[in-house]
Amino acid sequence: MSADSTSANSTSENSTSTTGASTQSALTTSTSTTSSSQAPVLETRGLTKAFRGFTAVDNVNLSVQEGHIHALIGPNGAGKTTVFNLLTKFLPPTRGEILYRGKPITALKSNQIARLGLVRSFQISAVFAHMTALENVRVALQRQLGTSFHFWKSEKSLDHLNERALALLEEVGLREYADTLTVEMPYGRKRALEVATTLALDPVMMLLDEPTQGMGAEDVDRIVALIKRVSKGRTVLMVEHNLSVVSRLCDQITVLARGAVLAEGDYESVSRNPLVREAYMGSDAAEQERASA
Repeated sequence: MSADSTSANSTSENSTSTTGASTQSALTTSTSTTSSSQAPVLETRGLTKAFRGFTAVDNVNLSVQEGHIHALIGPNGAGKTTVFNLLTKFLPPTRGEILYRGKPITALKSNQIARLGLVRSFQISAVFAHMTALENVRVALQRQLGTSFHFWKSEKSLDHLNERALALLEEVGLREYADTLTVEMPYGRKRALEVATTLALDPVMMLLDEPTQGMGAEDVDRIVALIKRVSKGRTVLMVEHNLSVVSRLCDQITVLARGAVLAEGDYESVSRNPLVREAYMGSDAAEQERASA
């Protein structure tokens, strides 16, 4: 990692215990008084990440409105997942600022970000393979209650969580899989289970990293319907390669290319943008398409 990155990381860690705690407290108390209809719920200003001279994310200004489903799209290597890693503090930024409801959260750690209600799913299924679907959701509920490390307690002490866990499985269409080991579930159902574990953390904003990756058409349709359903009353920021999914779900789209914002708008305007077409298809193919139009 470059000297800039190391310096940013050190500054973030040194300030977390003071700035992070005060920021989190201020955010908690101000959430109910912020005007969600005007200010973005999540915003970045000049967000940049460099690795040994390679700039993976370059001066990204992102604005996600409350209640929207907002997509982050772009060709492979555009920097989409790196942006997610920066937003959820799995990586420290080299430069720039991240704001949640108008308050800076750049100095917070990933667990503090999650406690504010910004909850992330991952590009690959991130559930416990040798636990049942019910047990996976129950673990997430246990984390929300702050009892994750009560190893000395009997498993029966968690039975009071079963009703809520089953309700969440019902919400994502997995009630019949409650007692099935996750390793035995179809891939699309595992991704739905991951959504259930995300919901168990009571998110204000869900960050979904390629939720339909590797799925067949039937599973894609199921996940699209699920995201529509669970997004009611929440904000969703998603990375997605499937443009059909984006067109069906998203209110706003930000297109990245080579780490920078290339275009922004609704699906119709973005899909007509010649720069976006060139980024996805290459200059020759885009020129041929324009000529034949």
